[in-house]
Amino acid sequence: MADLTAFLNGQVEDFEPQIRFLVDYCLKNSGKRIRPSLVFLSGNGEDPKVLEKLVQVSAVVEMVHIATLVHDDILDGADKRRGQPTISSKYGQHTAVLLGDALFSHALHMASQFDTVEVCRFVSRSTRRVCSGEILQTFRRGDWKLELDDYLEMLDMKTGELFSISTYLGGLLSGYSKQYCDTLRKFGSELGIAYQAYDDLTDFIGDESKIGKTLGTDLVTGKATLPLIQLFQMKNQSLTDQLSEALSTGNGTEVRRILESNGIYEAGINFVSDLWNKAVSTLDELPDTLSAKQNLTAISQLLREKLDELEQSHLPA
Repeated sequence: MADLTAFLNGQVEDFEPQIRFLVDYCLKNSGKRIRPSLVFLSGNGEDPKVLEKLVQVSAVVEMVHIATLVHDDILDGADKRRGQPTISSKYGQHTAVLLGDALFSHALHMASQFDTVEVCRFVSRSTRRVCSGEILQTFRRGDWKLELDDYLEMLDMKTGELFSISTYLGGLLSGYSKQYCDTLRKFGSELGIAYQAYDDLTDFIGDESKIGKTLGTDLVTGKATLPLIQLFQMKNQSLTDQLSEALSTGNGTEVRRILESNGIYEAGINFVSDLWNKAVSTLDELPDTLSAKQNLTAISQLLREKLDELEQSHLPA
C-alpha cells in the first residue's frame, strides 16, 4: 500500500499544473482502497518483479474507481465523501464532470504502459461496463418495482466489474493458469455484488458519522435498491400501495417505517449474507496451496464482520 501511495502521488505530476491540486485532493480522499487490496491479495507479491506490476495495475484500477466516485457524487447530489466535501460540492459540478473524465483518461494511459495489451483491453472494457451500469441505473430512476435480477445485474456492472478485474489482473500478472484467473474473476464479481448490496442497505440504516459519506441519496435520487425491491416482491397490495404513496410524495420517514415494520432490513441482511456465502464458496475451487485463497478469504471476512455489525445495531435481539 505504501508503494501504491507513492506511485499514485507520482502520477499527479503527469496532469496539467493547473488541475494537480484537484487530482491530489481526490487521491488523499480515496478511502479504503479495497480494489488495490484485491489486486495484491490475488497476486504473487513475493516476487519483486511481479509486485512492481501489481502496484502499477492496482493504481490503474484505483484511478478508474476514483473517477467513478467523482461522477457518482454529482449524480447523487452527495455533499460528503470519506467525511470530506465532494469535488462537486467544493468546486462545482462542471469541474467534477471534467475531472472525472481526466482521471478515466489517465487510468487508460497508465494501462497502456504494460508490455501486454491485455491489461489495457480488460481495463477499458471494465471502465465501459461500469459507466454502462450507471447509465442503466439512471434510466431506471423512479422505477421502484425493479426486478431483482435486473438489480443484481446493475450491481455487477457498477461494483462487481472493478472487483473482478482486480482479482483477475492480480492472477494474470502473477502468471496463474487461465482456470485460476477465471475463478478469481468470478469470486471478485460475486464479492462486489455482495459489497454493493450491503452498501445499499447502509444507505437506509447506516450511521453517516461512521460511514463518512452522505446517506439517504438513493431515495432522493430515485434509485430502487434492495430494501424497496424486497418489499415489492412480497406481493402485498396494501403494503405496495402504502410504499408507493410514500415514495411518490418523497416521504422518506414513512418509507423507512414501512420497511422496518415489515422486517425488510432483516431480509436484506439475510440476502446479502447469502451473496457473501456464494462468493466465499467460489474460493473452494482454488487449491489450498495458492496463497490467494487464504488472503481473499481473510478480506472477505471483513465484509462479513461489517454485515454482522449492521445486524446487531439495527435489529432486535
